[in-house]
Amino acid sequence: MSQQTNSQEETKQKLFKYWQTRTIVATMIGYALFYFVRKNFSFAIPGLTAEFGITKTSFGIIMTLVTIVYGISRFLNGLIADRMNARYHMSIGLFLCAVANFAFGWGADLSSLFTGKTDGPMFTNTMVLLFGIILIVNNLIQGSGFPPVARLLTHWIPQNELATKMSVWNTSHSIGAALVAILAGYIMGSLGTNMSNHPEIVAAIAANLKVDATDAEKMKSVIESASHYGAWKWCFWIPAAIALVGSVGLFIGLRDTPSSVGLPELHKTHQKGKESSAEFKAFIRKSVYRNKWIWILGIANFFVYIVRFAVLDWGPTFLKEAHGMTLSNAGWTVAVFEIFGILGMLAAGWITDKYLAGKAHRTSLYCMVGVAIFMTIFLYLPNDSPQWVMIVVLGMCGFFIYGPQALIGIAAANQATNRAAATANGLTGLFGYASGLVSGVGVGYMVDVLSKSQPGKAWDYVFMMMIGMAIICVFIFALMWKAKAHGYDELETKAD
Repeated sequence: MSQQTNSQEETKQKLFKYWQTRTIVATMIGYALFYFVRKNFSFAIPGLTAEFGITKTSFGIIMTLVTIVYGISRFLNGLIADRMNARYHMSIGLFLCAVANFAFGWGADLSSLFTGKTDGPMFTNTMVLLFGIILIVNNLIQGSGFPPVARLLTHWIPQNELATKMSVWNTSHSIGAALVAILAGYIMGSLGTNMSNHPEIVAAIAANLKVDATDAEKMKSVIESASHYGAWKWCFWIPAAIALVGSVGLFIGLRDTPSSVGLPELHKTHQKGKESSAEFKAFIRKSVYRNKWIWILGIANFFVYIVRFAVLDWGPTFLKEAHGMTLSNAGWTVAVFEIFGILGMLAAGWITDKYLAGKAHRTSLYCMVGVAIFMTIFLYLPNDSPQWVMIVVLGMCGFFIYGPQALIGIAAANQATNRAAATANGLTGLFGYASGLVSGVGVGYMVDVLSKSQPGKAWDYVFMMMIGMAIICVFIFALMWKAKAHGYDELETKAD
């Protein structure tokens, strides 16, 4: 009898391990694909600017608006995710994001349809408005990416393994961003129609980019844009097609909680269906909204995301304008930032579980010190520094910034427990994406204004701002120094 019991237990453990691995892998691929249909927009910006003369301030306003919308969406989807089957939540969300991206590619056609024009201020303004509307819709749906994952992983991974395994999962952020950087960089540098032999097109692009036709060096950038005229459309269509296939894969590959496949739950705090709605709301209020650690993590997330998004959203444009890189090489450089970020996440998760007893907030503090140091080194690199040195230093910024980016979500999930993990991550995510006020319109306006008053120095001031944000973040994490690693002990004692 004992042998039979042991055999059954061993079978259950193997089955649990199988579903745990399957869930981690499926959600990693799925979430990476959410990036394919969100971060591709950054790589379309240079093409849209060249062809239609859309200003950086306009793009900054759009980025700020959609980033805030995404933050609100993360919060609302967090509330939904703790109550909804994650399999349907995530797969349907990715499918709808793919549909929105197909619409992006037809932005110019839709603008022509509404205005009856193919150029001019009315055409351009209408297209900016259309992009803004589609981006808002896209980002409202994009919020269905991470909250279902926060719910899934806290049900499938024990809290003493969460930092390590969720850090492995969090590499999906960087994998997705790196792959879309390479793909979109290739698309923008390879596809489109070669219009470099059409003087009127070249002249229009030069005017849109405010380049003097007699400046041979800057005209190279104009010719590059003319050589790949319309490539920005494929920057939306190709990632959308990939995401569409991925949404089907998510639906096939995912299941909800262990109990949905006949396995026991990890924690007593999982009591879905056994409690009243009033009791659940009271639990959420105590473990999330009245939990000071969740609020501190949220405020820290605001500053972490300013640095992260300033590089991700403006990286290709910054590298092209400040360092004269081609868009293809700029894509590879941003990809290196993400690849170093993967290594940083894995190291941060392993160190947290191995040496800091799961106290992710302490690891995050050390990481933000590293961010400030390498941002400062990057700022003061001599202009004649080898390109590989610049890439490695920027990569080290990615190594350190992605530690906190991953660990804040892990810390929030552990503090609120698996029963409120998605809501807690929704709240911290709201703070993170509110950072778009600074990293979006703030950076766009800053560069436009400073480019007029201090040509060549605008991007230096952007980096000074990011260094300041990193230092502030160090002090915010210090407020959590004495916090425990998780909130399960108190809650499970009460459950008994």
